[in-house]
Amino acid sequence: MGNRKSKKTGQVRSKRTRLIVVIAIVVILVVVGIVVGRSSHGSSGSTLEIITWDETTLSTLRGTPVVLNLWATTCGPCASELPYLEAVAQESEGEIKVVAINVGESVSRIQSFFGDYEPTMMLASDRNGEAFADYCQKYGNQGYIPFTLFIDSEGMVKHTKIGAFQSETELWDTLHDVFGITIP
Repeated sequence: MGNRKSKKTGQVRSKRTRLIVVIAIVVILVVVGIVVGRSSHGSSGSTLEIITWDETTLSTLRGTPVVLNLWATTCGPCASELPYLEAVAQESEGEIKVVAINVGESVSRIQSFFGDYEPTMMLASDRNGEAFADYCQKYGNQGYIPFTLFIDSEGMVKHTKIGAFQSETELWDTLHDVFGITIP
């Protein structure tokens, strides 16, 4: 009998969680559209499927520097730098927003990649690669991942990096050089 209550409570929570996620996705698509549009690369952002997003960051995204990383689960260098990006998302305490956009993979594949871990950084999927192609064309990338863009608080891309960061220190050094932000 205890199992039935537990299962039913879990189903209610699951439905509530799904509803919150659906609402958040709609709001986030608008916000991502603003960030993508403000970076002047021409994409509407409509190709992105949002996977995670901390609702408390929605109101603070505007006016905050953004590290936008394009990656794939099948890319070894991409996977090796994800912990550095996650550390920045955690350690910057909202001073920097980290958005990791997976290129070409399904949401279920990405969720499987992370397993039970819930990243602090924001995750999105560019399943058909349109946003990635737009960024590559605009910023001279020949289609390589990982590809990281540093977008200032005004929405302008100030720096790009093709290839993986070799250490968390290298990423923090770049953040310092581009935005004047130091390790907390």
